[in-house]
Amino acid sequence: MTGYHASSWDALAEREVPAWFHDAKLGVFIHWGPYSVPAWAPQSTDIDALLTAKGARGLYRANPYAEWYRNSYRVPGSATQAHHRAVHGDREYDDFAAEFDRAASTADLTQLAGELRETGAAYVVLTSKHHDGVPLWHSDVPHPKGRGFRPTRDLVGDFASAVRAAGMRLGLYYSGGYDWSVHDVVMRHNADALLAMPADPAYTAYAEAHVRELIDRYAPSVLWNDIGWPGGGNLAQLFSDYYRRVPEGVVNDRWLEGPARRTRLDTLKTRVIGRAAELFWPLLPQSVKSVEFPSSKHSDFATAEYRSFAETRTDKWEYTRGIGHSFALNRAERGEDMVGIQELVHGFVDVVSKNGNLLLGVGPAPDGSIPASQLHILSGLGTWMRTNEEAITGTRPWLTAEGRTDRGVPVRFTHRDDVLYATLLSADPGSGIHELQGVTVRTPPAECAVLGIGSQPVRVDDARLRIAVPERLPDSPAHVIRIRGGVLVP
Repeated sequence: MTGYHASSWDALAEREVPAWFHDAKLGVFIHWGPYSVPAWAPQSTDIDALLTAKGARGLYRANPYAEWYRNSYRVPGSATQAHHRAVHGDREYDDFAAEFDRAASTADLTQLAGELRETGAAYVVLTSKHHDGVPLWHSDVPHPKGRGFRPTRDLVGDFASAVRAAGMRLGLYYSGGYDWSVHDVVMRHNADALLAMPADPAYTAYAEAHVRELIDRYAPSVLWNDIGWPGGGNLAQLFSDYYRRVPEGVVNDRWLEGPARRTRLDTLKTRVIGRAAELFWPLLPQSVKSVEFPSSKHSDFATAEYRSFAETRTDKWEYTRGIGHSFALNRAERGEDMVGIQELVHGFVDVVSKNGNLLLGVGPAPDGSIPASQLHILSGLGTWMRTNEEAITGTRPWLTAEGRTDRGVPVRFTHRDDVLYATLLSADPGSGIHELQGVTVRTPPAECAVLGIGSQPVRVDDARLRIAVPERLPDSPAHVIRIRGGVLVP
C-alpha cells in the first residue's frame, strides 16, 4: 500500500490487514524496564480472574503484573508495598531506573533475539515506554513536567537491529493511556482506571511526538498502544502517516481517545460511578467484570488479555498473555504459576484455529537474559513448532475450528490450499483407528500423515474419515495429522 494517503476514519476502514500478520501466528511480547530490577509482584492468579473475584480495589492491592511496580508499591496496604519496605526500604522507583540502565547497557541483545527466534516467532513487540513513563530510546521530545529519563544506550534501536537480523519483524509497545511520570496519581480505586489517563493538551502533544519519533526512527511493523489514547489530537492523521511510513504496518485496538480536558465535575461523576461499582461489584453481571479495552475507531486487530474466544472470529485478533501471571519478570512466581508447555501449545493451536495470533509475554532480567524457568517453556514451544510449524504458520481457519475424535480427543483445524491440518490436543491420543467426528468426506483424500512420522493408513466409511494412529508417537504435547486433497466439509 505504497503511497497511502488516507487520513479520515472512513478511508482507514477500507484498509485490509497485511498478509504477513495473518501468516505470522506467533509473536513475543518483551516487557523490559526499571520494573525488571525489583522484579516482584504477589503470587496470584490471572488478572481476569482476580478482577472478577475482588474488583478493582482488590486487583490493585494484589496486582500480579510486576511491570506495575511503580504504582503497586504506593498502594496503601498492598502486598507490593509490604515487600518494598522489607526489601528496599525507602528506596524510590527512580533508583531502579539507574540500576536498570547500568545492566541494560551491556545486554547481549543478539543472544536475546536468537533465543526468541528459536520459538518460531515471526515478530517481537518491545515495551518502548510502559506506564512508568521511562522511554527506552534516545528521545528528543521534552518531558511535559521537565522530568524524563534518557538511557545510556539506545535500547530500542539496538533491539530493533537484533530482532531484524534474526529474521523477525519488530513491534513497539507504547503506553499512551497511562504515564505515571506526568502526575502523582496512585491507582487504587475503580474510578482511577479512567482518572489516571492524563487529560492535558501538553500530554497529548508529548505522546504523539513520542510515537511519531518511534515511527520515523524505527519503522515498527506493529504499533501496539496500551490502555487508550489522549484526546484532542488527530489520531486518524497519525495512523495515515504511520501507514505511509510502514505500508505493511498494523495497529492494535487500544487507541480509544479519552477527553482532551477533564473538569472537576467530570472527576466527581467518575468517582461516584466508580464507588457505586465497588459497592455493588458482587451483584454486577459477569460481562462487565473482565479485563476489556473498548475498541478504538480504527484497528487492524483486536487484543484479548489472558482471555480467548469460543468461536472463530471474522476479524483478526491477538491473544496476549505472559508465561506466568505477569508479563514482566516476577521472581516470586513459582513453577506452578507458569503455563505448562502442553497447556501453552494447546492454547496456541486453539487461538490459531480461530483466526488469532498468540503474543506471548517474556520478562528478561535487567541484563537482557531470560531466566531459565522461562527459557524452558520457550524451548518446549520451539521444539513443538519445529516439527509442526506447517500446520500453524501461513495457515487460515477452516470451515470449523473445533472437532473431536470418536475417542473424545479434542481436535483443532487449520488449512492451507488443499491441505487440512487436524491437531489432536493430547500428548497420548491412543493408537489405532480414530474417526474425525464432525468431518464429512465427499471425495477421499490423497494422503494422510502424522507430522514427524510420515504417511498413515486412512479409510473412508459412509463418508466418515478414519485414520490409523501409530502405536509409537513422538514425545509431544499435541500431534498434527496432515490430510492432503479430497473434499472435506464439517
